Amino acid sequence: MKILITGASGYIGRSFISTFEDKYEFIPFSLLTNNVKSIDFHNAHVVLHCAALVHKKIEYPYEKYYEINVEYPVALAKKAKASGVKQFIFISTIAVYGENKQILCENTEYHPVTHYGKSKLEAEQQLQELSDANFVVSIIRPPMVYGKNAPGNIHSLVNLVKKVPFLPLAQIHNNRSFIYIGNLCHLVNMIIEKQKGGVFLASDGEAVSTTRLIELIAEGIGKKIYLLKIPFFESLLNLVKPSFHKRLYGSLVVDDSITRERLALVYPYSLEDGIKLMLSGANE
Repeated sequence: MKILITGASGYIGRSFISTFEDKYEFIPFSLLTNNVKSIDFHNAHVVLHCAALVHKKIEYPYEKYYEINVEYPVALAKKAKASGVKQFIFISTIAVYGENKQILCENTEYHPVTHYGKSKLEAEQQLQELSDANFVVSIIRPPMVYGKNAPGNIHSLVNLVKKVPFLPLAQIHNNRSFIYIGNLCHLVNMIIEKQKGGVFLASDGEAVSTTRLIELIAEGIGKKIYLLKIPFFESLLNLVKPSFHKRLYGSLVVDDSITRERLALVYPYSLEDGIKLMLSGANE
C-alpha cells in the first residue's frame, strides 16, 4: 500500500514512517516546497496529512493559519479524491474543543479559542463534506503527544526533574490525558487497515496527575526527587503565571471509549510504558 504523507519531517510523520517503513511505501510531500496543483499521487491509496501551523507563543494572523491549516489540506484532499485516492487521514487536535473543559469525548461541543484550534475545526468541517462511499475521511484529535524528542510540556518537565531535586508540586490531584507516539502511530495504522472514517480521539487511556507524572519521570531517570506542599504556592502561581498554573493543576481527560469500541482498539503501550520508553530513548 502506498501512503502519501505530508509533514514527513515533523514529529508525527517521521515517527509513523519509521514505525511502518517495512509495511507501507511512503511518498513524502512538502507543502512548503511543492504546489498542490502539480502533485502526482503515484497511485497512492491513502493520504496522511500531518503538516500544520501549530499554536506558538508569537501568534500569526488567522489568515496564515487558515491558509496552511484549511486551504492546503482541503485542496490536497480534493485533488486526492479526483485522483482516485481512497482515504484521507487528517491529524487534528483537541484544541477544537476550546478551553475550560475537564472531560472530552467525540460528542463534546466545539468552542475553539485559538487560531490553531479554529483553523483545525474549519478544516475538519470542509474535509468531512468531501467524504463519500469512495473517499473515506478520517480525523484524529490527539492531546499532547509525548515520546523521544517530542516537543511540548512533558519535555520541559523532564528537564525540570533532572535539574531540581525539590519541587513544590506534591499532592496535586488533577487528571490529564496524553498519547504516547507509539500508540498514536498504532491508531493511525488501525484506521488505515480498517478503512474507517469519521472522528477519532487518541489517549493512552490512563489519566495522570502532575504529581504522579513527576514521580514516573523521576523513577524513569533513576533520580531521587522530593515533592513538597508549600502553602499559597498554587495561589501565587495562578496569580503570576495563570497559563502555567493551568497546565500543572488543571484537569483535561480524553474519553476515547467510542474510538476504542469502533476499532476494537487495544494500544500496545500503557502510560507507564510510554514514559519509560521516552526516557530510555527507545524508538518504538
